[in-house]
Amino acid sequence: MAEITAALVKDLREKTGAGMMDCKKALVEAAGDLEAAIDWLRKKGLSAAAKKAGRVAAEGLVTVKAEGNKAVILEVNAETDFVARNDLFQTFVLKTGEIALQTGADLESLKAAAYPGTSHTVQEELTQIIATIGENMSVRRVAHLAVSEGAISSYIHNAVAPGIGKIGVLVALESSADAGKLLELGKQIAMHIAAARPEALDIADVDTTAVDRERAILVDQARTSGKPEAIIQKMVDGRLRKYYEEVVLLEQIYVVDGESRVRDVVEKAAKTLGVPVKLTGFVRYQLGEGIEKVEDDFVAEVAKMAQ
Repeated sequence: MAEITAALVKDLREKTGAGMMDCKKALVEAAGDLEAAIDWLRKKGLSAAAKKAGRVAAEGLVTVKAEGNKAVILEVNAETDFVARNDLFQTFVLKTGEIALQTGADLESLKAAAYPGTSHTVQEELTQIIATIGENMSVRRVAHLAVSEGAISSYIHNAVAPGIGKIGVLVALESSADAGKLLELGKQIAMHIAAARPEALDIADVDTTAVDRERAILVDQARTSGKPEAIIQKMVDGRLRKYYEEVVLLEQIYVVDGESRVRDVVEKAAKTLGVPVKLTGFVRYQLGEGIEKVEDDFVAEVAKMAQ
């Protein structure tokens, strides 16, 4: 068996990011074979990750990547905000965002893609990081936008480093106008989206189930007024327009000037640029949205320990 030297342990640690004692044990198990020790640690990492998989991961980072006429937005979760400030985790998020530019919006294809500089897939690399840092993590979701001609603008709100933060937005503008001017317009609209949280691009895109539910609520509210049915319907239509102004991007009041609709802002830009401009899509990711977080009851926890 090869001698397990400190230099060999150091080399294995640098290659895998695993702890010193784990590296030494892996080399002993692998009889000093460095590659076999790496495999042993990967298997150990898989075991460690499996134990952590049930823990809620609602923190982490969102990243956006743009290249030419296409862009992606990606969310990677961890258990604590502390990990989001970890260089190893941040590097993984940024590199995985670059890979997503090539794999597109299919999450499983992204996880199965080769991770640069390693023999791992993206998911296997994440498993290594889970074993190293000791928290559950997941590549949660990815979305893709593209235009045939025009620009994709991006914006990161609450950035912790360039290109990564808590809220990410993509905006697609189809136009033959100057790309720089389009990117500037798209950035302003993306900042609006980050603040205003629209749910749909146009009225036609609003989920019909949500509209029907909203209408039913508004009808019940209006009938308490005791007014005739015809008046009630007009009241409901007016309130429904207000609902659209809240959830539909093109109908929202532009937060930048506080008076124009986003639709009018795009139309005005088209006149200024001298060519048609169409807002064809957007994506807004807010870190952890939709994940049910566990709220710890500290008092109850201490009382339980005391018993």
